[in-house]
Amino acid sequence: MLNEITQDADARMKKSVEALVDNLKKIRTGRAHPSILDGVLVPYYGSDVPITQVANVSVEDARTLSISPWEKQMVGPIEKAIMKSDLGLNPATAGEVIRVPMPALTEETRKGYIRQARQEAENGKVAIRNIRRDANGDIKELLKEKEITEDEQRRGEDQIQKLTDKYVAEVDSLLEHKEKDLMEI
Repeated sequence: MLNEITQDADARMKKSVEALVDNLKKIRTGRAHPSILDGVLVPYYGSDVPITQVANVSVEDARTLSISPWEKQMVGPIEKAIMKSDLGLNPATAGEVIRVPMPALTEETRKGYIRQARQEAENGKVAIRNIRRDANGDIKELLKEKEITEDEQRRGEDQIQKLTDKYVAEVDSLLEHKEKDLMEI
């Protein structure tokens, strides 16, 4: 019983960290990286699909992304989708290739992105703590139903706390790395 609760909490905390990693990828640094466009959806034959399913996204140089659509008629929709996204990017089309220059970050925008990254990290920590609360509640429920002893309850809660500490430390590490990336010029 305790192992199941611990494994479930571990899996859920891991998913929270993965979600944080995805959210941090969307916060752009000054460098061009194809994952910046991961959240941009393009209308394609009646449904919205990620850009990577209709074009090849590559890094041309440190500050420019190059997008080569597989179909010529997709140039316009891809360009519109990038402009509509709230990434603050202005694509430039040259024939069949779309180039997306990354604007340089000012000190003010860097601080704004750092605030955003800290908020995402805090949301991740809150999610992890909520998972801890749920797992501890499940353990207390088992004790109340006399399925485990008080010693087993303490041991289970200690395991859950160790998991929580591990994942919170991972969140802190991810945030520190992202802040360092954002402050590089």
